[in-house]
Amino acid sequence: MRYRVLGPVRMTPQTPSAAKPRAVLATLLVQSNTVVSTHTLIDELWGAEPPRTATTTLQVYVSQLRKALLADTGEAAGVTGTAQPLLTRPPGYLMQLAPEELDLTVFESLRAEGRAAYGRREYEAASRALSRALGLWTGPALSGIPHGPSLETSAIRLNELRAEVLEQRISADLRLGLHQELVGELMGLAHEHPLRETLHCHLMVALYRSGRQSDALQAYHRARRSLADELAVEPGPVLTRLHERVLASDPSLARHGEPPLRLVPVGGSGDRPAGGSGNGSGNGSAGYGRDTRPTVWLPPAAADFTGREDQLAVGERLLAGELPGRNRVLVLSGRAGAGKTALAVRLAHDAAGRFPDGRVMVTLRDADGRAVEPRTAMATLLRRLRGPRATGSDSGPEPLPSSETELAELLHERTEGREVLIILDDAVSEAQVRPVLSAVPGSTVILTSRQVLGALESARHLTLDVLSTREAEALLMACGGPRMRDDPEAAGEIAQLCGRLPLALRVAAAGLAARPHWTVAGLARRLRDERTRLAALALGDLDVRGTLLTAYRDVDEKARRAFRILALAALPDFAPATGTALLAVDPVEAERITEQLVQAHLLEARRQPGRLAPVRYSFHSLLRPLALEALAEECPREGPAAVERLCRAFLTLARHADARLAPGRERLTYEAEPPSAISPGEVVGNAPLRWFQEESASLSEAVRQAHAAGLWSLCCSLASATAGYYEASALWEEWETTHDLALDAARRSGDAEAEAVIQRSLGDLAWQRHQTSLASDRYRLARQLFTRQGDRVAAGRCLSAEADALLAMGQIARAGHGYARALSVSRLVDDARGSAESLRGLALVAQREGRHEEALARMKECESAARAAGDRRWTEYASRTASALRIALASGRRAGASSIPLEVRPGVWLFLPSGPARRAA
Repeated sequence: MRYRVLGPVRMTPQTPSAAKPRAVLATLLVQSNTVVSTHTLIDELWGAEPPRTATTTLQVYVSQLRKALLADTGEAAGVTGTAQPLLTRPPGYLMQLAPEELDLTVFESLRAEGRAAYGRREYEAASRALSRALGLWTGPALSGIPHGPSLETSAIRLNELRAEVLEQRISADLRLGLHQELVGELMGLAHEHPLRETLHCHLMVALYRSGRQSDALQAYHRARRSLADELAVEPGPVLTRLHERVLASDPSLARHGEPPLRLVPVGGSGDRPAGGSGNGSGNGSAGYGRDTRPTVWLPPAAADFTGREDQLAVGERLLAGELPGRNRVLVLSGRAGAGKTALAVRLAHDAAGRFPDGRVMVTLRDADGRAVEPRTAMATLLRRLRGPRATGSDSGPEPLPSSETELAELLHERTEGREVLIILDDAVSEAQVRPVLSAVPGSTVILTSRQVLGALESARHLTLDVLSTREAEALLMACGGPRMRDDPEAAGEIAQLCGRLPLALRVAAAGLAARPHWTVAGLARRLRDERTRLAALALGDLDVRGTLLTAYRDVDEKARRAFRILALAALPDFAPATGTALLAVDPVEAERITEQLVQAHLLEARRQPGRLAPVRYSFHSLLRPLALEALAEECPREGPAAVERLCRAFLTLARHADARLAPGRERLTYEAEPPSAISPGEVVGNAPLRWFQEESASLSEAVRQAHAAGLWSLCCSLASATAGYYEASALWEEWETTHDLALDAARRSGDAEAEAVIQRSLGDLAWQRHQTSLASDRYRLARQLFTRQGDRVAAGRCLSAEADALLAMGQIARAGHGYARALSVSRLVDDARGSAESLRGLALVAQREGRHEEALARMKECESAARAAGDRRWTEYASRTASALRIALASGRRAGASSIPLEVRPGVWLFLPSGPARRAA
């Protein structure tokens, strides 16, 4: 092993001599193969008051480490091709190591191997693996370096793991009959750790089995004095009961095999739940105290459990048998981190009185997150439901059958007629749990799963969504302490940035509690950046990213690909057509895959009645960054192609909607084939304006994505297709943002036609904003570009637009000349829409100059031209404007007809001869 943290921090061939580079090395090693942010490293090195040069100094330390890391590989001597393990990865650095290079990784592997062997009662193999794990230690973890908050937390955790492994190795040796060999070691350990009751239990058993009953009793009294002197408490129930058994010379204590009763250990994990009502101790010391109470194998309920009142009420009624029907299975489903297990455990603890024969939890995944087989789950359940054997019996534990059928029969026999509550935690599928449920038909079962498990028969389903805003903030306050309560505004922001996901909220609060120098506002600031949010939600072995990744890895490759690619859709949600375009499949297959993601709680579906797409999909605020990370790391080439498909689809739909909304308007063409799987008629229907309104955010994002991907022509065409909607809806900011990007794209690609169209549209925007001088300049530039391209139709329409700007500035005579020139060009090139625009302008000029009959006649001509162009919007505009003029003349108000408010363009009014134009209400 090249790197060591289980003792003084070392690296071969040479460890950096300076303390701070060693602290950087230690922080990276403890979190090897994980990106450690620059903020974390700075916080570790300098705490609350980093120097101004902290970032630069950290870079120097990293550079020194990189040189040292290559020192023994030949790189320093000029040998090339050696991999540098210390990599730069936003938002910080990554130490990339093979498992065998770091003593901590090897220790954790041997620890898992030993625990698994212990669980299988292979005590010799367990002792061997755990002894090898302990042999890796050379002193207290991470010693010889200054500790910041992260290293201090890691050191405490690792030293506790060492003690746990030591206790379990001793337990295995006791079961192997090595009590005499252990006495000396245990005496030293009990003296070194006087408050660890498990070690005192092991010492008393070793002494008793060695024929030293009086010494075992003296060991108890020494332990009792230590606890009283140091903590002012009496020994716990396990140590007390063991003392009673030694006093009574209990013959079962002399047995070297399995203890007489498997009880609920205190403090542990995996096959030893962390708490319960039994009086055993962890790490294999269960069995020193006899318990006649119900079998209870549960982790402790969360002390700060918050919210979920409605779900708790339903669960309590089901456990009490108060719900209609005969359902005895409650399925709690929800995304990873939603608090399903916490709710199940809370329900089980609260229902203690209803299940006098026992409450047991079994996890349906192994340590690596893989699904366990049904027979493995049944075997674990049987071991935990075993009853006590006769005192003094020397027979070993009853062997369990190996076949699934025999296990099911035995489990049915053990649970029949008993009031037992079983929690099957983290189920993967219906197929995994059906055999277990069939074996316990009379028992009440709580199932938790990230999947909906809707195919289970006779089950009551509860889906856990994120917490409400009030509940999320309450959980933060409960976990985060006074600082969180003192800044409710920042706490509220943190709750939203965490997506109100219970796990994320707990990690955020724990991170704040572990760093006294942080402020709540500072934590909120760290979480704002979506790109680094998941990195900020990690503390020790609490890692939101890792938890969410398990759900991602549970689904098949098609669903994983869809999860990655759909993250490219715009916020806040997207329609099914967007999924079809991104996934490049037909609509039926797209719906099947997206619904699979919904069932796995990787995607959310929201019913929105009354909208063109009555169901829209969205990502949780922590899952979208995860999907984008996975896309960048696993399939970086998929992104650009998917963006292009999405932009092409939106262009096809936007052009179709714009043609229905404003026929005849200039818009750019795009040569590529439209996506065949999307039908504009079906998606847009007869409601182009509603479609634009529903997809406005997606269209703006598509323009931005096209620009970022260098899809210049698509960017310009998309912006052009949205201009009519932006104008009709007075969305000035969206109009400007998208068209500024499009103008840049046109210039980058050298597309003069596109630049002309975008300049014309930006001229319309300036005119709408009363920036008449800017509008005139943009119209003139657009006309010049169109003329160079030989587009006389568009150039003629620009003349009308320039005249509009002059009219708005009160230069009526010049505006009239401009409209006349525009009409000549439009008639010459047979442009009916252009003729309608210029005739409308001539009518406005005549009206302002008092030539009312001429104004009315020109407006009627405008109506005819608009009808010829097939533009209903302009036809209706000309008709109602002519009617307004006709009414004014018929009423004899000729003098006032020159200043009546008239629409100068559809929906835009001019109230005074030289007054401002504004959008109609």
